[in-house]
Amino acid sequence: MSTDAVAKRPDALSPAPNVYDAEPIPEAARAEIDRLLASGDLFRYTAPEGAPVARLEAEFAEFMGVRYALAVSSCSAALFLALRALDLRPGARVLIPAFTFAAVPSAVVHADCVPVLVEVGEDLRIDLDDFRAKLDQGADAVLISHMRGHTSDMDVIMAECDTRNVPVIEDAAHSLGTRWNGRKIGTIGRIGCFSFQSYKLVNAGEGGMFVTDDPELAARAVIMSGAYEHNWKKHPGLQNSFHHWQNRLPLYNVRMQNLSAAVIRPQIPLIDGRVKAGRANHDHVAARLNTSPWMEVPPALPQEDRAPDSLQFLLRGFASDDEARAFQAAAERRGISVQVFGLSRDNARAFWNWQFLGDLPDLPKTRAMLMRACDLRLPARLTRADLDFIADALLAAAAEVKGG
Repeated sequence: MSTDAVAKRPDALSPAPNVYDAEPIPEAARAEIDRLLASGDLFRYTAPEGAPVARLEAEFAEFMGVRYALAVSSCSAALFLALRALDLRPGARVLIPAFTFAAVPSAVVHADCVPVLVEVGEDLRIDLDDFRAKLDQGADAVLISHMRGHTSDMDVIMAECDTRNVPVIEDAAHSLGTRWNGRKIGTIGRIGCFSFQSYKLVNAGEGGMFVTDDPELAARAVIMSGAYEHNWKKHPGLQNSFHHWQNRLPLYNVRMQNLSAAVIRPQIPLIDGRVKAGRANHDHVAARLNTSPWMEVPPALPQEDRAPDSLQFLLRGFASDDEARAFQAAAERRGISVQVFGLSRDNARAFWNWQFLGDLPDLPKTRAMLMRACDLRLPARLTRADLDFIADALLAAAAEVKGG
């Protein structure tokens, strides 16, 4: 929805809050963008040292507390490189949650591996019994998506995978700033992958980051990302590993360019503030929705300090799809657009739309959840009045459909 087409409530003078605009680009980025445009120096390897992408990698690694960070064109590219860096055999089985974005199983397919979908429960996290069963059936890797910022139980996941010597990749596209037992999400598995797409906490339009503490995985990923000939020399350390892998790995050319890095770098110091504001916004609206018998926001796990920029809730007591659609329509009339994942046509987060995978499993728990799970953007920039407008609209919509 564009800013000039913001919906209004029929009975209200004020417009509904615009939840669609991305986080603004800081003014600090503009001078660097102008410099780059004037110089034409957009390729990350043109400068001998100190290019914006290289500086971003160093700053992001420091922020996350990891040894290595590699900036790439998207989180999807980072996931693909993670699978390739692990050197998995063709046809390797990679466990992924059945509730994630279509780019995740796509990355597995691109890496010549086979996605194995794991059930997701009403708490929007993987079903641990199904996870264990599918691990025991054979798994070469686990790619765990913390979908919409809901962290699956990383204590259990890591313990089960460590016992079986199965590597874990974290898709933290929605979880930048989230902590698990005080540790930053994306640094718990062997590789973490992040997104800078416009609707994420840091907005560059597109962009991604690969992080790891493993020097061999980092070296392999750097070369495959497109550090051809001897451009790997512009990445610090790892010289022996780079020499070893020179010309032995394919190049996928998924590099980030300097303009994207110039947009991202001034936002890194803003992350903690955005996390704090986003959590306060989420928790305020969640507390209000949880007063209704017809809606439930899944709570955080005890180990989890969330960094939400959206809100998900379950419709309770809505016996039919028609009732759920009526709730959507009632909210829309009040100026708030709510998406029910499973009722949104061709939704890329509904596993039955991943027809590129061929025959799909039934997954009744995930299907049932998606048919009643609602999705709403809730940016950190919203005011308390905006949040109450949203909560009022949703509460009134539920009451209209269910009565009371």
